This record gives sequence, structure tokens and C-alpha cells, in this order.
Amino acid sequence: MFFYTVQDSPKEPGKLHPTEGKVFRTFFLRRGFGVYLLDQPRRGEAGKSTVAATITPTADEQFWFTQFRIGNYPAYFSGVQFPKDTASLEQFYRQMTPNTGAFDAGVVSDAVAALFNKIGDGTLVTHSQAGGPGWLTAIKNEKVKAIVAYEPYSGFVFPKGELPPPVTSSGLFGELKGIEISSEDFNKLTRIPIVIYYGDNIAATPTTVWNKDHWRSGLEMAKIWAATVNKHGGDARVVHFPEIGIKGNTHFPFADLNNVQIADVLSAWLHEKGLDK
Repeated sequence: MFFYTVQDSPKEPGKLHPTEGKVFRTFFLRRGFGVYLLDQPRRGEAGKSTVAATITPTADEQFWFTQFRIGNYPAYFSGVQFPKDTASLEQFYRQMTPNTGAFDAGVVSDAVAALFNKIGDGTLVTHSQAGGPGWLTAIKNEKVKAIVAYEPYSGFVFPKGELPPPVTSSGLFGELKGIEISSEDFNKLTRIPIVIYYGDNIAATPTTVWNKDHWRSGLEMAKIWAATVNKHGGDARVVHFPEIGIKGNTHFPFADLNNVQIADVLSAWLHEKGLDK
């Protein structure tokens, strides 16, 4: 069984998008998986909230063009796997919706853990800000049999006494810090296979190009986190797509023009771990 949760990216190409008919979740339906597409509480189609909030209109589409490494607005990165036609970019912008409440990793992980109780054993696939709640969901519910995380940034948890120093960057969100949890809870993450994927145009060394440097800090923290999981007997892997010959991917590789290739990489990992039976 296969779970798929998207947080910060377009949910599905619009009708004018060149990848029409190549929606990531349908690949795995065709490959024999049950697929459930989730929105976190207070976001997207799960926007109904019991907590009052004020939504302030914000024209920030150009910021997210840069933050999600499509390029540095208005210029696209060379070789980027995002379509460069006007209609596709308009569809991307139209799919941005405001949060209807504050982000709460506890609320999100409680909701996803409750869903696993209804549906049963499965692989949890997370994206971006969903990474942190993903780890917490696996800690809360043993029905999570594996985690696939696309470009997590915040929410990396470490056992008590092993919190690494913050990773600094020139990005707009400041230094990246880990979160300390009990060793008992952390060790639950060592019982399942975990793979983390990152796309292209992430700096290898500190740079003043803020979007590349922001994601450099995330990738660096992910490697520290995976090494900590493995030190405790776990099975965590970080895959940087350019290092395996896959170039040009944005912050949402599953929605890029080469998403069939991205799906094939995931299928190979699922097969390796015996998760496709």
C-alpha cells in the first residue's frame, strides 16, 4: 500500500501543462499500489479548521518561483525540468492557496497516524514541510512501514544528547536547527527503511545565491540526520539526483517534466526493500 502526501507543491498539472496524463500518483496506481493523496490539516483540500485564523492576502508567487528552485525570478535555471511556457507557469501560480491556520506538526502527524489506523500498513511519502510530521507519524504508528521524503527541510528529529549544531545559510529562513526527542522515540525510526530525495540547483558549498544556499543547508542536515539514524542501526539513505545523473529537478521532482524517471527511481527503491509485494 502506498501513501502520498504533498505539502508545498502543485497538486496536479493543469490541462495546459505539458505533463498532462503524467500525474505522479497514477504511475503507482498502474504499478499496483493503492494510493491516497493527502493534504495536511489547514492546507489545501483539508483547509477546514476548528482554530480561528486571519488570512492576509499576499502576492508572493515570484518568491515561490525562486524558493522552489525553478530559477531566480524571472530567469529559469538552465536545463530546469519545469516547462517554460506561459500557460504552465500560470497554472502553477493558480494552484497556490493560503493556509487556513498555523502549521502544527503534532496536529498533522496525529491526523496521518489516524488515517493509517483506518487503511492499514503502508509507505508514507512526504514532501517538503511534511517531512517533520512524517517522522512523527512513524513514531506514533507502527503501521508506517517505510518513509519516502522528497526535499524535507525542517523538522529533523534527533535523540536526546545528539542534537547537531545548527546549519547556517544565506536563505531567508535563517539557520536550520534539529529537534531533540527521546531516544526511545527516535529508535522507532531505525526499524523502517527511509529514503530522502533532493533535486538539482542546490549549492555544494556556501553561496550568496539564497535559494541554492537555503537548500544546501537542508541537504546537509538531511545527511547528518540519516547518518544518525544509521548509527543507531537504522536504514536511511539520502539521494541527491544530480549525483546519480538526473539533472534539472526543482523542489517538486514528482511534478517535473521527467517525473517518469523520478518514479522509476522510487520504484527501484521500493523493490529493493520488498515494499512492492
